[in-house]
Amino acid sequence: MTKPRARDLGLPLLGTPGPLNAITDVPGIEVGTSEVLSSRDPSLATRGIPVQTGVTAILPRGRQAQPSPVWAGQFSLNGNGEMTGAHWIRDGGWFCGPVMITNTHSVGIVHQAATRWMIETYGATWEANQLWALPVVGETYDGVLNDINGLHVTEAHARAALDAARSGPVAEGNTGGGAGMICYEFKGGTGTSSRQIDIDGKSFTMGALVQANHGLRPWLTVAGRNVGAHMLENRVPGMTRESGSIIVVLATDLPLLPGQLERVARRASIGIGRGGTPGGNNSGDIFLAFSTANQMPLPQVSGAWRHMQCLNDELLDPIYMAAVEAVEEAVLNALCAAKSVAFARPNKGVCVELDTEHLTRLLSV
Repeated sequence: MTKPRARDLGLPLLGTPGPLNAITDVPGIEVGTSEVLSSRDPSLATRGIPVQTGVTAILPRGRQAQPSPVWAGQFSLNGNGEMTGAHWIRDGGWFCGPVMITNTHSVGIVHQAATRWMIETYGATWEANQLWALPVVGETYDGVLNDINGLHVTEAHARAALDAARSGPVAEGNTGGGAGMICYEFKGGTGTSSRQIDIDGKSFTMGALVQANHGLRPWLTVAGRNVGAHMLENRVPGMTRESGSIIVVLATDLPLLPGQLERVARRASIGIGRGGTPGGNNSGDIFLAFSTANQMPLPQVSGAWRHMQCLNDELLDPIYMAAVEAVEEAVLNALCAAKSVAFARPNKGVCVELDTEHLTRLLSV
């Protein structure tokens, strides 16, 4: 049974979402997930520890046969984590291919799968021009709910997420790379949201997708109110400091330059901060923003001059606000969709899902 999303609960969330209230409201974007769960296949628990993990794939330009960059900016609020390809995004201002998210110890195998997908998808261009692949792979740690040291994610699981990528609604909660994640000591995971933006008589979209694995319960803030301090039952044993992370992917069809997109990525800090986290020392709070506008060939196969349209900086404030609102709501959607999961460590007890009825009662007082 599908659980209600944050907006369905009547929470006072600002802004106007797109039709799906998802990153896939941005035209052309496809999202797929793959889960690796010993609850489905007990043979996976080879070390006697539950397996609860997966992979999320985002295709910025779907399955186009010709490679084309998306213009991008990257920002790390706290760098205790990994996002491959970030060095080139900061220097070159673009990337090509999928964005993948998984658990901390599976970055390498997922990177290999994404590289193979790019070689196969863009094979002719890759071979003719001796091109190289720098896939974007982000991670958060799921070792509390998953046998992360068992290295259960395979290249086939990553490829399954890529093959499953579609437009339309995005599965949230215990899905993809979010399968084993914890958020504010509730079960967390994958969440998404979007905002519609009108500029100069034209409509654009800002979409967000998060892998939420961060925060302590007493910090949890919803719609400006600290509710976590009143929801202290069933906390995660031994979690006295923030030790998770959050990956945020922001996408838009608005034409923005890489420097502008880096500034948009920074605003994810405010979006997650609205939920209560300060970005703890042991947290990897790593953000990516990209634009599907200004489509053109890779620079290696194009001419001497490149022409791009971009928004006047003086009109960026509503874009920043859309990013903040979409990130805040995406985290809430991850919490609302997630379902309780047994701990892998300690090997007893349950990481409970958010009690949305309790939440709405607290906000109604």
